[in-house]
Amino acid sequence: MRKISFWRYLAVNRKTLLTALASGLLIFSMLGCGTTDHLQSIQLSTSNTSETAGSTLTLYGIGGTAQLYTWGNYSNGKQVLLYGNDIAYQISSTPSGAAETGSLGDPNASPAQTVQLTTPNGLLTAVEPFACTYENTAVPPSTTPAFAVIGWYTVTSTYKGFTSPPAFVTLASAGGITSSSNPNGLCTNPPTGP
Repeated sequence: MRKISFWRYLAVNRKTLLTALASGLLIFSMLGCGTTDHLQSIQLSTSNTSETAGSTLTLYGIGGTAQLYTWGNYSNGKQVLLYGNDIAYQISSTPSGAAETGSLGDPNASPAQTVQLTTPNGLLTAVEPFACTYENTAVPPSTTPAFAVIGWYTVTSTYKGFTSPPAFVTLASAGGITSSSNPNGLCTNPPTGP
């Protein structure tokens, strides 16, 4: 009977072992393909029960509030409410325009002006100085106001390297300008005032 040298036997077993390990890793990685649940994006919502994408939030009245939540969209199609210290909310410090009652304030000042974002929970609150970010664009002889947005803030959230699309925040915490087309000095429709 022919004898196989120990070193040759060891080399064959190493090749077999490495091939088996490589094949096992390949099969294991293929089994996971398509079934993982990787985070793909995040979205702001005003609901903690379902993701409802909204582009504009209005804070109505003195001390008006809006609660923001962050939802995660995963590769397996699930939408999950995210929470914890990994979420950070930001509000723009440069609003996009001036309200008819004056320039919008700085929400990142201390204390915040016109709108305050409480972190880490995402609560927006209308604070002093109160403002109206709508303008009545109705032309006399109309006696019905027609409102257009003239200023807003932008809010985003970040979570593990993802940033949400912006939500726009308008204010109706002060009254609008009284005119023949806005005899009650409303800020928006539905009507709100100071």
